[in-house]
Amino acid sequence: MTSQFLGKYRYAATLIGLAAAMARATSAQAQDKDHVVLGVGAAVAPTYQGSDDLRVIPLPAIDIQEGWFFANLRNGVGIAPINTDTITVGASAVFIQGYRRKDVPNGIDRLKDAVGARLFTNIRAGGFVATLGAVKIVSGGTKGTIADASLSFPIDVSSRFTLTPTIGTTWADRKHNDGYFGITPAESFASGRPRFQAGSGFKDVSGFLTASYRLTDRITLSATGGVISLVGDVKDSPLVEKKTQPSGVLTLTYRL
Repeated sequence: MTSQFLGKYRYAATLIGLAAAMARATSAQAQDKDHVVLGVGAAVAPTYQGSDDLRVIPLPAIDIQEGWFFANLRNGVGIAPINTDTITVGASAVFIQGYRRKDVPNGIDRLKDAVGARLFTNIRAGGFVATLGAVKIVSGGTKGTIADASLSFPIDVSSRFTLTPTIGTTWADRKHNDGYFGITPAESFASGRPRFQAGSGFKDVSGFLTASYRLTDRITLSATGGVISLVGDVKDSPLVEKKTQPSGVLTLTYRL
């Protein structure tokens, strides 16, 4: 299953929905299970989840599958010992972005970047691709747990052009939601914003559309765009300036 890997770009953690959509962006390039796809691109994304500021950043696009080993945006770097035409099951390490002090309102502390352990499964049936996954943050960050689900349906418009709509949602436990969206008494005093605590629950829903055009047998141009909307307790956080945020990415990739 093809996907694109953004590495340690600060915006990836707030864009699991975008990652799910991008995972289908170059599917025409990797018909074989073992493949290497490399490329370049640019993304437009919020500075943190709930921010009303957007940034444009350059990014690499990497999708590698060699035997059990893989590297991609959605599932990080790891192994998939079960990988058939209908189901993939794997485990991996993923990089979880925090936010910098300058990205959040004055008086709010930064959230350290983190590393998480991820388990996931991809199920392919009836033309649909479903992904279920869970991440436990083990170093840095909130030390919480995040679960995600997405559903995609690739549509072959022509032999070269593919459209892929993707919907998704993310759930997080209290430790993660409160660590990311909460405001402590000290932060409340420093920022002038009210104290806030968040519980566990669904934190966002997303919808994206990916358009991929195969320029040659090895080169593909892909564009993904859509929105992520905060839901549940976290949408009421004083950190949230915009509950529904647009994001997108444009990539040009080459299959080796």
